[in-house]
Amino acid sequence: MIEQFVREGWVHVPGAFTTAAAARCRALLRAELLRTEGVDLDDPAGWTAPVLRVAGMGDAAFAASADTPALHAAFDALVGPGRWRPRTGMGTFPVRFPVPGAPGDDGWHVESSFAGPDGGPRLSVDSRGRSLLMLFLYSDVGPDDAPTLLRSGSHHEVARLLAPYGTAGADWLPFCAEAVRATAGCPEVAATGRAGDVHLVHPFVVHRAQAMSPAARRPRVIAQPPLEPASEPAFDLRAGTAPAERVVREALGRGVRAAPRGSAPRRPPGSSR
Repeated sequence: MIEQFVREGWVHVPGAFTTAAAARCRALLRAELLRTEGVDLDDPAGWTAPVLRVAGMGDAAFAASADTPALHAAFDALVGPGRWRPRTGMGTFPVRFPVPGAPGDDGWHVESSFAGPDGGPRLSVDSRGRSLLMLFLYSDVGPDDAPTLLRSGSHHEVARLLAPYGTAGADWLPFCAEAVRATAGCPEVAATGRAGDVHLVHPFVVHRAQAMSPAARRPRVIAQPPLEPASEPAFDLRAGTAPAERVVREALGRGVRAAPRGSAPRRPPGSSR
């Protein structure tokens, strides 16, 4: 698991939580969509939008799906024991439906992880605010079910691109444009699996959503919360040895050095910022 994560930037944890737990969570989301949108996950007659978003759910069932021995062991292995916070909520749920139409949220990008002085989204080479991106599958996700696409191995290049900005970080939108261009040659992997599976993804992996295929027979239900660090920043770029930060340290050791802590961001060569 560790070597794949270091090399490819993601690992698939099958059966991270039970299918029964996934079903309980889907039932809660079904009730919430009925209440807020009048849309029934079990009734295709009401499926008209390609994607609907459900705001964070505080039910214990969702917290329990992230509080399992399999996930704790994986968090410890990738981030380090005592270096991550337990999840108490799962963030926003993008629920996708097999209907025509562009979802409008399917561009390649890297996740932002903190707000800058102006309140705008940013990300930094020491990954303030995010240790991992996580994809929790609450429904089966096959090739037709809009699996998230990952640019495998892209985290190495993204780490190198982020380094010149230092710990102050880069503005999210212009940096995304740069990262997407630089990683266009990376192979694409679809984050498929069964309900109860989780994909753990390095925060620097370039990825995107998809529209569902009309051939799909049911809505796709996932959550995509961060694994947050127990203390900031997530990565120790001087002495850290956990696999998630090891990737970054190795990338910086190949001819690029991180800017001193607290330094102002600088434009990397070729940047359009």
